[in-house]
Amino acid sequence: MKLKNANILITGGASGIGKIMGRMALERGANHLIVWDINTANIKATIAELAPLGKVKGYIVDVANNSAVKSAYKQVCEECGKVDILINCAGIITSNKTFDQLTEEEIVRTININTIAPMFVASAMLPDMLERNSGHICTIASAGGMLGNPRMSVYGASKWGAIGWSESLRIELAGLRKRVRVTTIAPYYINTGMFDGVKSRIIPILKPEYVARKVLNAIERNKSFRGIPFGYHFIRLCQGLLPTRFFDWFFGEVVGVYHTMDKFTGRK
Repeated sequence: MKLKNANILITGGASGIGKIMGRMALERGANHLIVWDINTANIKATIAELAPLGKVKGYIVDVANNSAVKSAYKQVCEECGKVDILINCAGIITSNKTFDQLTEEEIVRTININTIAPMFVASAMLPDMLERNSGHICTIASAGGMLGNPRMSVYGASKWGAIGWSESLRIELAGLRKRVRVTTIAPYYINTGMFDGVKSRIIPILKPEYVARKVLNAIERNKSFRGIPFGYHFIRLCQGLLPTRFFDWFFGEVVGVYHTMDKFTGRK
Protein backbone atom coordinates (compact mmCIF):
# COMPACT_ATOMS: atom_id res chain seq x y z
CA MET A 1 0.00 0.00 0.00
CA LYS A 2 1.41 3.36 -1.01
CA LEU A 3 2.27 5.86 1.70
CA LYS A 4 1.55 8.83 -0.56
CA ASN A 5 -1.72 10.56 0.37
CA ALA A 6 -2.33 8.06 3.20
CA ASN A 7 -3.25 8.79 6.80
CA ILE A 8 -0.61 6.95 8.82
CA LEU A 9 -0.80 6.27 12.56
CA ILE A 10 2.31 5.14 14.42
CA THR A 11 2.21 4.00 18.05
CA GLY A 12 5.37 4.85 19.96
CA GLY A 13 5.86 7.38 17.19
CA ALA A 14 7.58 10.09 19.23
CA SER A 15 10.96 8.35 19.54
CA GLY A 16 13.22 5.69 18.04
CA ILE A 17 12.32 4.11 14.71
CA GLY A 18 8.70 5.20 15.18
CA LYS A 19 9.74 8.82 14.86
CA ILE A 20 12.10 8.07 11.97
CA MET A 21 9.36 6.20 10.10
CA GLY A 22 7.06 9.17 10.64
CA ARG A 23 9.59 11.51 9.06
CA MET A 24 10.18 9.18 6.14
CA ALA A 25 6.44 8.72 5.61
CA LEU A 26 5.96 12.49 5.32
CA GLU A 27 8.91 12.67 2.94
CA ARG A 28 7.17 10.04 0.80
CA GLY A 29 4.03 12.14 0.64
CA ALA A 30 1.83 10.90 3.49
CA ASN A 31 -1.32 12.97 3.84
CA HIS A 32 -1.39 13.00 7.62
CA LEU A 33 0.97 11.58 10.25
CA ILE A 34 -0.71 10.67 13.54
CA VAL A 35 1.61 10.01 16.47
CA TRP A 36 0.50 8.06 19.54
CA ASP A 37 2.84 8.03 22.52
CA ILE A 38 2.83 8.38 26.30
CA ASN A 39 5.65 10.92 26.52
CA THR A 40 4.24 14.44 26.28
CA ALA A 41 7.62 16.14 25.80
CA ASN A 42 8.60 13.75 23.01
CA ILE A 43 5.28 14.29 21.25
CA LYS A 44 5.71 18.06 21.30
CA ALA A 45 9.29 17.78 20.06
CA THR A 46 8.28 15.41 17.28
CA ILE A 47 5.49 17.68 16.07
CA ALA A 48 7.83 20.69 16.09
CA GLU A 49 10.48 18.78 14.14
CA LEU A 50 8.23 17.15 11.57
CA ALA A 51 5.57 19.83 11.02
CA PRO A 52 7.60 21.53 8.24
CA LEU A 53 7.33 18.27 6.27
CA GLY A 54 3.54 17.95 6.40
CA LYS A 55 0.50 17.56 8.63
CA VAL A 56 1.35 16.03 12.01
CA LYS A 57 -0.95 15.41 14.96
CA GLY A 58 0.07 13.94 18.31
CA TYR A 59 -1.98 12.20 21.01
CA ILE A 60 -1.10 10.95 24.48
CA VAL A 61 -2.38 7.37 24.48
CA ASP A 62 -1.74 4.39 26.73
CA VAL A 63 -2.06 1.70 24.07
CA ALA A 64 -2.44 -1.02 26.71
CA ASN A 65 -5.71 0.61 27.83
CA ASN A 66 -8.48 -0.45 25.45
CA SER A 67 -10.87 2.32 26.51
CA ALA A 68 -8.17 4.93 25.93
CA VAL A 69 -7.40 3.43 22.52
CA LYS A 70 -11.03 3.52 21.40
CA SER A 71 -11.51 7.07 22.66
CA ALA A 72 -8.31 8.30 21.00
CA TYR A 73 -9.19 6.64 17.69
CA LYS A 74 -12.60 8.32 17.68
CA GLN A 75 -10.86 11.67 18.19
CA VAL A 76 -8.40 10.88 15.39
CA CYS A 77 -11.25 10.16 12.96
CA GLU A 78 -12.92 13.46 13.84
CA GLU A 79 -9.75 15.55 13.56
CA CYS A 80 -7.67 13.79 10.91
CA GLY A 81 -9.89 11.29 9.14
CA LYS A 82 -9.81 7.51 9.22
CA VAL A 83 -6.48 5.70 9.33
CA ASP A 84 -5.18 4.03 6.15
CA ILE A 85 -1.97 2.57 7.58
CA LEU A 86 -1.40 1.52 11.18
CA ILE A 87 2.14 0.83 12.37
CA ASN A 88 2.26 -0.83 15.79
CA CYS A 89 5.69 0.28 16.98
CA ALA A 90 5.30 0.88 20.73
CA GLY A 91 7.23 -1.64 22.79
CA ILE A 92 9.25 -2.12 25.97
CA ILE A 93 11.84 -4.31 27.62
CA THR A 94 12.17 -3.89 31.38
CA SER A 95 15.53 -5.50 32.21
CA ASN A 96 17.94 -8.34 31.51
CA LYS A 97 16.85 -10.36 34.53
CA THR A 98 16.48 -14.10 34.24
CA PHE A 99 12.88 -15.29 34.47
CA ASP A 100 13.12 -16.32 38.14
CA GLN A 101 13.99 -12.73 39.05
CA LEU A 102 11.21 -10.97 37.15
CA THR A 103 8.39 -9.36 39.11
CA GLU A 104 4.69 -9.77 38.40
CA GLU A 105 4.54 -6.11 37.35
CA GLU A 106 7.35 -6.56 34.80
CA ILE A 107 5.73 -9.66 33.31
CA VAL A 108 2.27 -8.13 33.00
CA ARG A 109 3.50 -4.77 31.71
CA THR A 110 5.66 -6.38 29.02
CA ILE A 111 2.88 -8.63 27.74
CA ASN A 112 0.33 -5.80 27.90
CA ILE A 113 2.37 -3.37 25.81
CA ASN A 114 4.14 -5.74 23.42
CA THR A 115 1.39 -8.28 22.77
CA ILE A 116 -2.04 -7.07 23.85
CA ALA A 117 -1.71 -3.40 22.91
CA PRO A 118 -1.19 -4.04 19.16
CA MET A 119 -4.37 -6.13 19.23
CA PHE A 120 -6.32 -3.35 20.97
CA VAL A 121 -5.15 -0.74 18.46
CA ALA A 122 -5.79 -2.92 15.42
CA SER A 123 -9.20 -3.93 16.79
CA ALA A 124 -10.23 -0.27 17.00
CA MET A 125 -9.24 0.51 13.41
CA LEU A 126 -9.94 -2.75 11.58
CA PRO A 127 -13.75 -2.33 11.25
CA ASP A 128 -13.30 0.91 9.26
CA MET A 129 -10.64 -0.72 7.08
CA LEU A 130 -12.92 -3.68 6.39
CA GLU A 131 -15.82 -1.36 5.54
CA ARG A 132 -13.63 0.52 3.04
CA ASN A 133 -12.00 -2.75 1.92
CA SER A 134 -8.66 -0.99 2.15
CA GLY A 135 -5.92 -0.53 4.72
CA HIS A 136 -2.69 -1.88 6.11
CA ILE A 137 -1.69 -3.07 9.59
CA CYS A 138 2.03 -3.40 10.27
CA THR A 139 3.37 -4.73 13.58
CA ILE A 140 6.99 -4.32 14.64
CA ALA A 141 7.77 -7.50 16.52
CA SER A 142 11.32 -8.76 17.06
CA ALA A 143 13.81 -11.41 16.02
CA GLY A 144 13.54 -12.26 19.72
CA GLY A 145 10.10 -13.59 18.84
CA MET A 146 11.64 -16.11 16.46
CA LEU A 147 14.37 -17.54 18.68
CA GLY A 148 14.61 -18.12 22.42
CA ASN A 149 17.31 -16.06 24.15
CA PRO A 150 18.49 -15.89 27.78
CA ARG A 151 17.69 -12.78 29.85
CA MET A 152 14.75 -11.79 27.66
CA SER A 153 12.30 -14.63 28.25
CA VAL A 154 9.15 -12.55 28.76
CA TYR A 155 10.14 -10.03 26.09
CA GLY A 156 10.67 -12.92 23.70
CA ALA A 157 7.34 -14.45 24.70
CA SER A 158 5.57 -11.13 24.12
CA LYS A 159 7.04 -10.85 20.63
CA TRP A 160 6.29 -14.51 19.81
CA GLY A 161 2.71 -13.67 20.73
CA ALA A 162 2.70 -10.56 18.55
CA ILE A 163 4.04 -12.52 15.57
CA GLY A 164 1.52 -15.33 16.03
CA TRP A 165 -1.38 -12.87 16.24
CA SER A 166 -0.24 -10.76 13.28
CA GLU A 167 0.35 -13.77 11.04
CA SER A 168 -3.02 -15.27 12.00
CA LEU A 169 -4.77 -11.97 11.26
CA ARG A 170 -3.14 -11.89 7.83
CA ILE A 171 -4.42 -15.37 7.02
CA GLU A 172 -7.93 -14.54 8.29
CA LEU A 173 -8.16 -11.43 6.11
CA ALA A 174 -6.88 -13.33 3.08
CA GLY A 175 -9.60 -15.93 3.70
CA LEU A 176 -12.21 -13.18 3.75
CA ARG A 177 -10.80 -11.91 0.43
CA LYS A 178 -10.36 -8.43 1.89
CA ARG A 179 -7.91 -5.86 0.58
CA VAL A 180 -6.65 -5.09 4.07
CA ARG A 181 -2.99 -6.09 4.22
CA VAL A 182 -0.89 -7.21 7.17
CA THR A 183 2.88 -6.99 7.53
CA THR A 184 4.88 -8.50 10.39
CA ILE A 185 8.41 -7.20 11.02
CA ALA A 186 11.01 -9.10 13.06
CA PRO A 187 14.20 -7.02 13.39
CA TYR A 188 17.39 -7.85 15.27
CA TYR A 189 18.62 -5.39 17.92
CA ILE A 190 18.28 -1.77 16.76
CA ASN A 191 20.59 0.99 17.95
CA THR A 192 17.90 3.32 19.31
CA GLY A 193 18.86 3.30 23.00
CA MET A 194 16.22 0.73 23.93
CA PHE A 195 18.88 -1.98 23.88
CA ASP A 196 21.84 -0.01 25.19
CA GLY A 197 24.55 -2.28 26.54
CA VAL A 198 23.76 -5.17 24.19
CA LYS A 199 26.89 -6.73 22.66
CA SER A 200 26.59 -8.65 19.42
CA ARG A 201 29.73 -10.57 18.48
CA ILE A 202 29.05 -11.36 14.81
CA ILE A 203 25.57 -10.20 13.75
CA PRO A 204 25.71 -6.38 13.51
CA ILE A 205 23.35 -4.23 15.57
CA LEU A 206 21.01 -2.49 13.15
CA LYS A 207 20.96 1.21 12.33
CA PRO A 208 17.55 2.86 12.94
CA GLU A 209 17.37 4.60 9.56
CA TYR A 210 18.02 1.29 7.79
CA VAL A 211 15.27 -0.51 9.68
CA ALA A 212 12.77 2.32 9.24
CA ARG A 213 13.34 2.33 5.49
CA LYS A 214 12.99 -1.46 5.27
CA VAL A 215 9.70 -1.36 7.19
CA LEU A 216 8.16 1.30 4.96
CA ASN A 217 9.35 -0.52 1.85
CA ALA A 218 7.72 -3.73 3.12
CA ILE A 219 4.42 -1.89 3.63
CA GLU A 220 4.48 -0.34 0.18
CA ARG A 221 5.24 -3.71 -1.38
CA ASN A 222 2.59 -5.53 0.69
CA LYS A 223 5.16 -7.94 2.15
CA SER A 224 3.59 -10.35 4.62
CA PHE A 225 6.70 -10.95 6.76
CA ARG A 226 10.13 -9.38 6.91
CA GLY A 227 13.02 -10.46 9.11
CA ILE A 228 15.79 -7.86 9.39
CA PRO A 229 18.50 -8.63 8.43
CA PHE A 230 17.29 -11.24 5.95
CA GLY A 231 20.04 -13.66 7.02
CA TYR A 232 18.32 -14.08 10.38
CA HIS A 233 15.82 -16.38 8.66
CA PHE A 234 18.62 -18.93 8.19
CA ILE A 235 19.07 -19.20 11.95
CA ARG A 236 15.52 -20.52 12.19
CA LEU A 237 16.27 -22.95 9.38
CA CYS A 238 19.35 -24.19 11.20
CA GLN A 239 17.36 -24.54 14.42
CA GLY A 240 15.01 -26.91 12.64
CA LEU A 241 17.77 -28.94 11.02
CA LEU A 242 20.48 -29.14 13.68
CA PRO A 243 20.44 -31.09 16.96
CA THR A 244 19.47 -28.77 19.82
CA ARG A 245 22.75 -29.24 21.70
CA PHE A 246 24.83 -28.38 18.63
CA PHE A 247 22.62 -25.43 17.74
CA ASP A 248 22.88 -24.02 21.29
CA TRP A 249 26.67 -24.42 21.26
CA PHE A 250 27.25 -22.91 17.81
CA PHE A 251 24.78 -20.01 17.74
CA GLY A 252 24.65 -19.49 21.49
CA GLU A 253 28.35 -19.72 22.34
CA VAL A 254 30.37 -19.44 19.11
CA VAL A 255 28.22 -16.79 17.43
CA GLY A 256 27.42 -15.40 20.88
CA VAL A 257 23.67 -14.87 20.50
CA TYR A 258 22.95 -16.25 23.98
CA HIS A 259 25.24 -13.66 25.59
CA THR A 260 24.02 -10.52 23.81
CA MET A 261 21.94 -9.42 26.83
CA ASP A 262 24.62 -10.02 29.49
CA LYS A 263 25.63 -6.33 29.72
CA PHE A 264 22.24 -4.85 28.82
CA THR A 265 21.37 -1.54 30.52
CA GLY A 266 18.57 -0.23 28.33
CA ARG A 267 17.35 3.31 27.89
CA LYS A 268 17.62 5.32 31.09
